[in-house]
Amino acid sequence: MAEISVHRVLLLAFSLAKCLEGTKLLAHLKKCGDLECETLLSRALAVRDHMGPDCRFLNFTEGEEIAVYVKLAGEREDLWAGSKGKDFGFFPRDAVQTEEVFISEEIEMSTKVSKFIFSY
Repeated sequence: MAEISVHRVLLLAFSLAKCLEGTKLLAHLKKCGDLECETLLSRALAVRDHMGPDCRFLNFTEGEEIAVYVKLAGEREDLWAGSKGKDFGFFPRDAVQTEEVFISEEIEMSTKVSKFIFSY
């Protein structure tokens, strides 16, 4: 019986560690069109399919249009965030080609953890 409890505790600890791993910031800096990151920076076209590793990432197929709202900066300039329809998430910037730029002067600011544990 004690052996089962030990396995349960280890499984719980592992699950908690994996859960917390998803709450850490992807980057400490981001670039947006305004202080709330609500202004559309650009419109991009997917040049390849993308399936993200978790729910923070936007999934899309080649040819789909993506609205770009956030560009991570600093150590993670390879990730942008945007939307496709009602879905929002991160994606690799090399998976899209910018078609139209709406904001040329981006505002760089620090990132923070939101109330939904969605850090951008």
